[in-house]
Amino acid sequence: MTAIPVPFSGAPRVNLMPRTEVARRERDQLVRLWVWIVLGAIVVAVLIIAGAFAFKFFADQRLVAEQARTNALLTEIASLSEVSQALATESELTDFRTDAMATDLAWTPVIGKITGILPSDTTLTGVDLAVGGVPVGDDPALEQGLVGTVTFDSPTPIDIVPLIRSLRGVGGVLYADGQSVTSSQVSDGRYSYLLTVEFDQTVYSNEYAAEEGGE
Repeated sequence: MTAIPVPFSGAPRVNLMPRTEVARRERDQLVRLWVWIVLGAIVVAVLIIAGAFAFKFFADQRLVAEQARTNALLTEIASLSEVSQALATESELTDFRTDAMATDLAWTPVIGKITGILPSDTTLTGVDLAVGGVPVGDDPALEQGLVGTVTFDSPTPIDIVPLIRSLRGVGGVLYADGQSVTSSQVSDGRYSYLLTVEFDQTVYSNEYAAEEGGE
């Protein structure tokens, strides 16, 4: 008869631990596992909350910095607005002055142009001239600038035609013509000559227009 081999060798092991103890240990092991799971969840939650607070803190700090920068920019813009308003006011005043003084002229050169063609014994006794329009074209020599009449006084009759021609040849004169020759009402025995004259806009000083262009 053949012997059946024994599946285990050595001394046999017998689990003498009661079933209740085995169950208790399994429960304890399961409880410890859940405790670690809960603690891990708490740690993760704490880390998430801490991260959220840190993110909010840095976001608040950045917001404060951006608000400070915005306030600084608004203050700077306000100051620039005052400067811009002052510059706009200055520009308006400059434009107003330029328009108001566009027909400004120096009378001495104008009178000098007239008296320069008079005979030695003839004097200028009256000037009635009015300024023309504001310069609008590119060539002031073609635009009317000063229009009116001038009166001469002479002790002897003079030929008015050469006098008119001489006046027409003066620089800046657009037109000249005679109106009348009468006895002088200023001095007895003298003669008075009334001439119409028209100057172009080269007699304007252009002082304020030049100043505006230089700004």
